[in-house]
Formats: sequence, structure tokens, C-alpha cells
Amino acid sequence: MTLFFSEAPVTDFATATACDVEAHASFCRAMLERGIYPPPAQYEAWFVSLAHDEATIDQTLEAAAEALDEALG
Repeated sequence: MTLFFSEAPVTDFATATACDVEAHASFCRAMLERGIYPPPAQYEAWFVSLAHDEATIDQTLEAAAEALDEALG
């Protein structure tokens, strides 16, 4: 998956480059503060692997909810 900060659907390169990169940067910094290391660039994908157990996924989701509130607040 890839997370984009946009009010419109992201369907191609043009709509991807129109996204709010400052909100994305704020979100990534907030995730790092919570011990989660997202991909370092807006256009990189997140991956889940067998190394991610249920507790790790829950921790990531909780951190993401908090980071989204902070970045968009």
C-alpha cells in the first residue's frame, strides 16, 4: 500500500505529485517518534511480511492513527 495525502483520488503520476507532501512528512516524523519506520519517500510502498505478527500490526495501526491525528490536526 501507499499512503497519499489528497482530497481527490490518486490515480496517476499527476494526481500523486499533487498530494500534500508536507502532511506526508509530518505523518512520517510522527510515526518515527512512535518507533515505526515508514518508507522514507512519498512514492514508496509499505509491505507486510510474515515477520510482522499480530502485535506488530496492531502497534503500527495504533501509531498510524495517532500520527494521522497529529499530522492532520
